[in-house]
Amino acid sequence: QVQLVESGGGSVQAGGSLRLSCAASGLTYSSYCLGWFRQVPGKEREGVATVDNNNSTTYTDSVKGRFIISQDNAKNTLYLQMNSLKPEDTGMYYCAVVRPREGCYFSEYALGDWGQGTQVTVSS
Repeated sequence: QVQLVESGGGSVQAGGSLRLSCAASGLTYSSYCLGWFRQVPGKEREGVATVDNNNSTTYTDSVKGRFIISQDNAKNTLYLQMNSLKPEDTGMYYCAVVRPREGCYFSEYALGDWGQGTQVTVSS
């Protein structure tokens, strides 16, 4: 059984940086999709970034050039480096893993495993 635990969230002022981590257990390194999502109360959950076992990455438009998703296979850890943070980046950030079906599209994670989230708050 896969278990994901996010960490690294916190409060930061606009323009600052945070590095989120997602420690995974029970994850085999074959074919997989790993992703970061965020959710703000009253809004739909939004896909932020995804990476697969081939290190192919995708980002939602709003974070391109600012966020970097990466993984450390030896540590079974997924990262999200968030730079130039904006207040609109505020939200609960979740990591997720799912078996790929087509191209690790955000929608594919609906049937995957999720962590409990880590809060990111960006103030003006």
